[in-house]
Amino acid sequence: MIAIINYGSGNVQAIANIYHRLNVPHIITNKVEDLQIASKLVLPGVGAFDEVMGRLDESGLRKVLDDIVLIKKIPVIGVCVGMQILAKSSQEGKIDGLSWIDGIVKKINVDNLLHKPHLPHMGWNLAIPSRPNPLLENLDINKGFYFLHSYCFHCHNENDILMTTEYGEKIISAVNHENIFGTQFHPEKSHSNGIQVFKNFANL
Repeated sequence: MIAIINYGSGNVQAIANIYHRLNVPHIITNKVEDLQIASKLVLPGVGAFDEVMGRLDESGLRKVLDDIVLIKKIPVIGVCVGMQILAKSSQEGKIDGLSWIDGIVKKINVDNLLHKPHLPHMGWNLAIPSRPNPLLENLDINKGFYFLHSYCFHCHNENDILMTTEYGEKIISAVNHENIFGTQFHPEKSHSNGIQVFKNFANL
């Protein structure tokens, strides 16, 4: 069963709708007992970094998630700001991130952008795989993915980079370290490619 973590941030129902269409067992939950029996976790997130981390901390789920992800090695995928909070910190805020992936989050460098409006990076763009991975199987790369963000992940270990996107400069659009995955784009808004990403995650 896939547990979609409901801590007050992110479009949990849209993700659940995709798994319903795929006929994949899932639950939207904020209960520790549900998370502890889940086979995989989806960590959504929308808004500012500190707001999202603050809600996660207030949910009381932080300690159990650390145990499930870091000790039990249950696969997890963070979406949008849910990916950003996998990092140690962000220029957008002062609260520490989860530190599940070695990296920090920085604002996209507007000096490299040629077209206005510069930020946010909004709409469809390509995301190019950096290496083979089961999460990326059967994607139509030319169809792209839907983005909406002004900050981007910077990995300290290049091996954790899963996909990159050109937006003035090369930015990281997906990450992976062991059982931990993240997408800067919104799979739930990325039509067939997004559905395939969630399907692949379910099949890991």
